[in-house]
Amino acid sequence: MGAGMTKIAVLAMDETVRIDVQRLEQIIRELGEPAAAQVIGAALEQLALALRRTVAASQRGDLGAIVASADQLSRLAWQVGLVTLAGVAIDVGACAERRDPPALAATVRRLERIGNRSLTELWDPPDDR
Repeated sequence: MGAGMTKIAVLAMDETVRIDVQRLEQIIRELGEPAAAQVIGAALEQLALALRRTVAASQRGDLGAIVASADQLSRLAWQVGLVTLAGVAIDVGACAERRDPPALAATVRRLERIGNRSLTELWDPPDDR
């Protein structure tokens, strides 16, 4: 059993973060560059807050708050095309609803990693995009 756990952790650390670039381009087309930058920036701030709230709620063991903030996080992530983050947030909410502490702890750790990486990618996109 131990070996399997190690393998999962190694894979999880090296996950790619999927961003729906078409979604972002659509926002830019609809709103224009300056307005889109504001809307996406505001969504990312809300997203960062929801991420912190979800992690804090999991540290308190407050399942209701985890479900609520993970739900908000997944909706915000979808809006700005953060596909991987949205999926992980949904998983976190599901683990909290099932009252599955080990799975919840693992998924929240994954949420933190993916969340931080997603926010970094959108805030500082590589120059070659």
